[in-house]
Amino acid sequence: MSEASTKQGGADRRRRKKIPFAAQLLIGLVLGLALGYAARHWSVAWLGATLETVGTLFVQLLFLIVPFLVFTAIVASIANLRNLANAGRLVAKTLGWFAVTSLIAVGIGLAIGLSTDPGAGVDLSSAAAPKTSGSWTDFLTGIVPVNVVDAFVNVNVLQIVFVAVVVGAAAARLGDRAEPFLRFNASALAIVQKALWWVIRLAPVGTAALIGKSVFAYGWDLLEPLAVFSIDIYAGALAVMLVVYPVLLRLVARVSPVQFFRKAWPAIQFAFVSRSSVGTLPLAQKIVTDRLGVPRDYASFASPFGATTKMDGCAAIYPAIAAIFVAQVYGVDLGVRDYLLIAFVSVIGSAATAGLTGATVMLTLTLSTLGLPLEGVGLLLAIDPIMDMIRTATNVTGQMVVPVIVARSEKILDRGVYDAPPQPFDAESAFDADEAAQHPNSGSGSEPDPKPDAASGEGPGVRRGDPALQPA
Repeated sequence: MSEASTKQGGADRRRRKKIPFAAQLLIGLVLGLALGYAARHWSVAWLGATLETVGTLFVQLLFLIVPFLVFTAIVASIANLRNLANAGRLVAKTLGWFAVTSLIAVGIGLAIGLSTDPGAGVDLSSAAAPKTSGSWTDFLTGIVPVNVVDAFVNVNVLQIVFVAVVVGAAAARLGDRAEPFLRFNASALAIVQKALWWVIRLAPVGTAALIGKSVFAYGWDLLEPLAVFSIDIYAGALAVMLVVYPVLLRLVARVSPVQFFRKAWPAIQFAFVSRSSVGTLPLAQKIVTDRLGVPRDYASFASPFGATTKMDGCAAIYPAIAAIFVAQVYGVDLGVRDYLLIAFVSVIGSAATAGLTGATVMLTLTLSTLGLPLEGVGLLLAIDPIMDMIRTATNVTGQMVVPVIVARSEKILDRGVYDAPPQPFDAESAFDADEAAQHPNSGSGSEPDPKPDAASGEGPGVRRGDPALQPA
């Protein structure tokens, strides 16, 4: 046996012994539940404090990378639109499906809230209004930053998105003169993704700490008076994830929903424990392109915009049920006009959630639009981490479903990739430094040869002049 064969065999054995990323997250989840329960049951204060510290550090690391990730990813996505045939139609379909799925999600939230009366018997006499709240004026004026540096320092994702869209559009408009900048941006994006991989490698530890901290801090004591509300949020989110999305995948995209979830599971699981759509962005985008067969140039637009604006969990299901909850607690009767306002706010104001942990801004925006007391948010903030897990998982699932639907409708979905049996997902490869070497022209406007799938005829080529995109 040659030396090369021996080395290859050793590498194969190491890969076989490696615990899959999804399994690592599951182990962290179970361990966190156990540690949190032990710390709370036996009053082990030092263990609870350790879990809180580690969990906080993990979230801070995600927040540290988010501004640079959002900026570089969206600049690249806007610039890449010039490489797409029928880019305007792709963008319109993507935003259209974002709105349609949000409307369906808010409808489910309203139906569940009206049928279960989540605020019945709940006392909010001791609740205080949050220190900050959302309003339409703040939302609209807050889109444009007064100071670009402040937008990055304060991690104002909405403002960063605005700046990135302007810069990306300007770079695309300049053409060849912007090539040096776009190449720099592509390199910066690769560096940021590599740094994010180092953070994600800590995800099993962060998972254990975040889950353990929640169990230690709240247990079931706080959930008991809000049991109906908590169950409603999880029921609504699961209904969207496990009923609405599969129906759309089967009837509209005509692909297997089971195959989708088998391949998308690592990103969904990471979203659940990290509570950050933006933090999950590189992982979700890698899965959308490499496992679900969505063309890279299109995914580089759809994924970043979805991570910052498409929030079926945080901006549709949650505020709909929470608004009904607060109205019932304070004895306020909501009419048809109010329910229509909730739907409107959910679709138009979803960007206010910014893809980060928590949905307080979106909830206060909804309550202020309806004229409901903001004190109702006070008690809900205490259980927000528990609610935010399923909300974020729903967000990320929808952010991966829409690109599949749109790509399939445009006949650019690589069915060979989508239908292939799922292989063990190596998360490290999603953020490997050689990604830039494999795609040296990413974001630069160059046009590598497309490689359509021979079996399906729906390959990833979405360049201008691609026959797959021309009218039949």
